[in-house]
This record gives sequence, C-alpha cells and structure tokens, in this order.
Amino acid sequence: MTFIKRAATGLVLTCCFASNAFADNARQFSGVAAFYSRDYAGKTACGERYDPKKFTAAHRSLPFGTRLRVTDPRSLRSVVVVVNDRGPFTKGRVLDLSLAAAKALRMTDRGLMKVTAFVQ
Repeated sequence: MTFIKRAATGLVLTCCFASNAFADNARQFSGVAAFYSRDYAGKTACGERYDPKKFTAAHRSLPFGTRLRVTDPRSLRSVVVVVNDRGPFTKGRVLDLSLAAAKALRMTDRGLMKVTAFVQ
C-alpha cells in the first residue's frame, strides 16, 4: 500500500512497507523497549490497522517500512520487525514492539527490556 501526498514543492511519496532507506548505511541503536497493550486495537501512524500477530514496531523517526533486527543482549534472542507506527512517547524508550515480537523475545513477563536494534 503506497500513499502519495501533494507538497508545495511537488509530490512526496511515503510507504508503509519495504524501504531500503538505510540499506547502504547500516545503523544500530540500543535502549529500552516496551510493547503494545494486549487490549490495543487501533490504527498505526502509517494507516494500517494494528495486528498483534505481526512483527511490527513503533519508532520516533525511522521511515515506515524500515526493517529492524531487535535483539535481547542477555538471551541473544532476536526478531525482525517492520516500523509501521510512531512512538514510543515515553522518555527513555526507543521502541514499542507488537505483541508477537514481544512474545518471541519473551519479554511479556518483564514489560520493559533493554534491546539492541540493527537497521537492515
């Protein structure tokens, strides 16, 4: 699904899916991640309906469609998620993960977890 928006300087293209924006410039960041509430049922910032069974994440500034490998440095478990939302809006957090991603990382009992994320 692609959205086209008209800007004063011409057409601006944004996309909810695959993006190679950082393919040539690998980036990494670390910090605290949280996950969406089990009761959340709404739309994400890119316009998709949130699906707790998909491996998605919210990040403040990465382009929608960016793929991230998110790793728990203690257990070395990792998942690949796609950025499709904005957030987290709580100071000190770097990602909000979908319920599926949180379960795969086994963080649902902890709530918060320090992670390392690599832009793929």
